[in-house]
Amino acid sequence: MRNIRNRNMKFLKYFYHLTLAFLGSVYYRNPSKKLFVIGVTGTKGKTSSAHLIQYILNSSGKKCALLSSVSEVYGEKTLQNTTGNTMPGRFFIQRFLKRAVNKNCKYAVIEVTSQGVLQNRHKFIKWDGACFTNLHREHLEAHGGFEKYREAKLKFFRYVKNNNKEALFFVNKDDENYEYFKNAAGNNLTLYSGFETYLESSMLPGEINKPNIALAEIVCESLGVEKEMVQKLITHFPGVKGRMEIIQKEPFAVVIDYAYTPESVKLAYEELRKLLRGSHARLITVFGSAGGGRDKWKRPALGEIASNYANVIILTSEEPYDERPEDIIKDIKEGIKEKDGLTIYKITDRKNAIQKAIEEAQEGDVVALMGKGAEPYIHLENKKIPWNEKKIVEEILKEIRLKEEE
Repeated sequence: MRNIRNRNMKFLKYFYHLTLAFLGSVYYRNPSKKLFVIGVTGTKGKTSSAHLIQYILNSSGKKCALLSSVSEVYGEKTLQNTTGNTMPGRFFIQRFLKRAVNKNCKYAVIEVTSQGVLQNRHKFIKWDGACFTNLHREHLEAHGGFEKYREAKLKFFRYVKNNNKEALFFVNKDDENYEYFKNAAGNNLTLYSGFETYLESSMLPGEINKPNIALAEIVCESLGVEKEMVQKLITHFPGVKGRMEIIQKEPFAVVIDYAYTPESVKLAYEELRKLLRGSHARLITVFGSAGGGRDKWKRPALGEIASNYANVIILTSEEPYDERPEDIIKDIKEGIKEKDGLTIYKITDRKNAIQKAIEEAQEGDVVALMGKGAEPYIHLENKKIPWNEKKIVEEILKEIRLKEEE
């Protein structure tokens, strides 16, 4: 009986979200038909890739809109995405596409998430391009395992293939799952590799961003932007808020980054250590992990990685939801390898944790604030509180400067 109830509930949820997607398309009169819509899916790199694609297209005269976890962009106009969802629902995407049409955009780039696909948010949209960045372990509890998580991403590719025979597909051949996406793609398939691009951007530094740059390069060239123009615009890219965003360089660096999976955090720390100046310079990191039962497996992994790269670790809150921050911190702490020269603090209040990190920093050090990036909220049980990590850092730095001047 319970299994029957569960199946019925799944069907009702599926139909509910499908109906909303259909009604949104009807209400806004199918705006995607008037645009060239590109979806970017994967675990890491979606936001940086999507922002870079939009920037190149728009700057080269192909007016482009963008919907990402960070922003809504319509040509030159940028709004913050305050929904808390990378791929919002309840008519939001269709409204975004309608606004793009009204503002005379010809292209639109949208981040596509596995959760969004499960809730049919990708449906009733004419997708003209589908991009796959990479796949890593994430949202495993929500999906019921890695294979089901991958299947959600593949559903997006299959939907695009089945509904637009002319659609373009771009697949990262460096990822070990690329064969699945290659097989799910349509005839117009391009494989790309971060190892094969020579282009670089000062605002998307290091090996971690090579695949993002390679994807943007191949997508924009496929849409008619000349290679020389692509190269020039990549070097002028202003970056993405909360992605390796340097708030201060001297006398010590303060960097905000969104990385929260073990793989992306490891790569981020490798890049951040390159910013250290002097033999005694230290990497000071502040981070936590999501609550609500989300990917508990990664908590000790994040702790172990931090202990391999950082000199000072400050464990704090990220998105506790209905879990006690102290319990999440305890799980992370279990993975930390204690050793000589490593200092560990546990400060559940994130603002106080950031304050401690900045007060601890000395000339040449790097303070790395991980996991929040430009997110506008911290989610607690049954509520969310406004959050602006960059603003908080700037206020703390200002207070310290004023005290030094007294």
